[in-house]
Amino acid sequence: MKTSQILLRAGLALALLSPCAAIAQAPDPGVLTLDRIFSSEFSSGRFGPARWMADGRAYTTVESSAATPGADDIVRYDAASGARSVLVPAARLVPEGADAPLSFDDYVWSQDGRKLLLFTDTERVWRTNTRGDYWVLDLPTGALRKLGGDAAPSTLMFAKFSPDGGRVAYVRENDLYVEDLAGGRITRLTHDGSRTTINGTFDWVYEEELGLRDGFRWSPDGRRIAYWQLDATGVRDFYLINNTDSLYSRIIPVQYPKAGTTNSAVRAGVVDAAGGPTRWFQVPGDPRNIYVARLEWAAGPDEVVIQHLNRHQNTLQVMLADVGTGAVRTILTERDTAWVDVVDDLHWLPGGSRFTWVSERDGWRRVYLVSRDGQTVTPVTRAGEDVISVAGVDERGGWLYYLASPENATRRFLYRTRLDGRGAPERLTPASAVGWHSYQLAPGYRWAIHTSSAFGNPPRVELVALPGHAVRRTLVTNDALRAKVAAIRGGEGEFFRLDAGDGLEMDGWMLKPPGFDPAKRYPVLFHVYGEPATQTVVDRWGGVDYLWHRMLAQQGYVVVSLDNRGTPAPKGRDWRKVVYARMGVLPTADQAAAARVVRQWSFVDTTRVGIWGWSGGGSMTLNALFRYPELYQAGIAVAPVTDLHYYDTIYQERYMGLPQENAEAYRVGSPIHFANRLRGDLLLVHGTGDDNVHYQGTEALVNALVAAGKQFDMMAYPNRSHGIYEGRGTSRHLYGLFTRYLAERLPAGPVAGN
Repeated sequence: MKTSQILLRAGLALALLSPCAAIAQAPDPGVLTLDRIFSSEFSSGRFGPARWMADGRAYTTVESSAATPGADDIVRYDAASGARSVLVPAARLVPEGADAPLSFDDYVWSQDGRKLLLFTDTERVWRTNTRGDYWVLDLPTGALRKLGGDAAPSTLMFAKFSPDGGRVAYVRENDLYVEDLAGGRITRLTHDGSRTTINGTFDWVYEEELGLRDGFRWSPDGRRIAYWQLDATGVRDFYLINNTDSLYSRIIPVQYPKAGTTNSAVRAGVVDAAGGPTRWFQVPGDPRNIYVARLEWAAGPDEVVIQHLNRHQNTLQVMLADVGTGAVRTILTERDTAWVDVVDDLHWLPGGSRFTWVSERDGWRRVYLVSRDGQTVTPVTRAGEDVISVAGVDERGGWLYYLASPENATRRFLYRTRLDGRGAPERLTPASAVGWHSYQLAPGYRWAIHTSSAFGNPPRVELVALPGHAVRRTLVTNDALRAKVAAIRGGEGEFFRLDAGDGLEMDGWMLKPPGFDPAKRYPVLFHVYGEPATQTVVDRWGGVDYLWHRMLAQQGYVVVSLDNRGTPAPKGRDWRKVVYARMGVLPTADQAAAARVVRQWSFVDTTRVGIWGWSGGGSMTLNALFRYPELYQAGIAVAPVTDLHYYDTIYQERYMGLPQENAEAYRVGSPIHFANRLRGDLLLVHGTGDDNVHYQGTEALVNALVAAGKQFDMMAYPNRSHGIYEGRGTSRHLYGLFTRYLAERLPAGPVAGN
């Protein structure tokens, strides 16, 4: 294509982004622009956070206060009647000496509903805001007090009521404390907390890869607290460098164990809530080469249940630990030739004689009932179908509620089945419903807060009565947002299944330009991720990425996404785990096989095929461009892992084994070793403050590309983290960069067919 044609098309694309054009004339509601996407125009309606009351008959939520503008009330709704009452008006949340109510990020009720715990002045710790201040409101007396005594501002974490509501435990600067609410007495339970001795919370890798942040648990009788302790001595610091916030650069150390290096040592124990020594559980194995992946009280105050993973994460042992002696015994073991997933759906049945368990032991993710001694393991859900997650266990009614989608891996629906495993499961989500459904079930399982959305269809929140799923009230309609989306010109997208050959069938979606003419040829942009953390092909509202892809379609691109093997789709164990020790190789080969099929479609311009992705999708983009340069002309790789050695122990070793044992798999799975094959155009994008996928990897790839004599483009965002969103205008700028690059290197619009 001639330079003049490229510049003309780039100019047309950029005109859509120009603020001046928006000033000159009223925006066309059918045409998407970046300014529209990154304004508040497409914001979803507010609801929550919602909390069901203990009796399951009412819930509370947060709403803007009519009496105190700019503040929030906590409002109670009766589920059956819809009767509304302001349970905690904002005016009751004004601390002594203050002139405005507290602004809070979250709240929790005590079990008796008489006390309210508020989380305020929060600060981010890695991914989420888990550090801040806590206040307790006593509803009967109206007393409002701040917890922590002389603690520095915003230094408390994970505050939780004791079962009787009389005390609150929390973490402060890596030590555990209990505060008595009646007298204000504060008891420090641990005394060795430091940067490297971490009590009641976790280091970076446990939080990121095992989903653990809150590291302590009250016993059911409130007498003891079980908790994790990590010893991070020996875990090396990775240094982030902040060059922009002061005259001289500032180094930010993050203890980060890269694949094959030293982990934190882990142990778990129990301490009296009134203070005293910790009794450590006698968990077997080298504490630096195991993971205490889960810890909960085992349906009583005398035992704790532990999920124990080996370093390779291919053996998971369920252990019961005696709080009196510290003795530990294994009652159940799961093994896999690839990896074993940690189970979040362990629920004890009344009396503690059995618990629910999720296992892939027969090739499908099924729910089982396991006896307390582990000797009896009884299936609850059907063979040949995956359970995505357990939504609830109704012990009294004898039902298991769970999410699944046995016929379409892009969707999610609510089912229930008898706990005894008898009879066929019932789909509670209406048969006519499509898309993605989530549920917040009430105690007693008579009610649920139901959120639904679909591809191109924004979320709707309803109160439904179970089991019939009758809608009693709509809590968020998003009608205004839905109307705006409906006004956008062009198709909302279509889902399809693609035969990639050799028996491989992949789910996909596609967006086509308005006025699509199958007799013409269009550029194609693939959106990829492709790793075990998530799917891209899901039938749910996609927010900014969905709108941006629709904008690209309006400019003349066909946008396609396909899920390869190794993504966490409910398609059986083999689909998910065939990628073990083949990361970077097999997933990319699947994407390339699909791209070959797509390139054969008559309306595809094979001289204009691009690919883009973020994080694992950035790695996939690099692998695609380097390994299959004949298939793609351009790619955008955002925050990619360029060398598998650079990523963390838990994630990378779970899917690849240890680098000391699988050196060749690590080498061939890393795109950096194939950089010399780059033929098309590449845009590298990374935040220099990324604590997750370090900027180091992009710099190493730059060196490899330079050494190979390969030209490329690059954008670094100073001090931005993995999401590249911090700072005014960052997200708008980032997607503007993407859009401009595509316009220049993968020009939009159809050309005449052959």
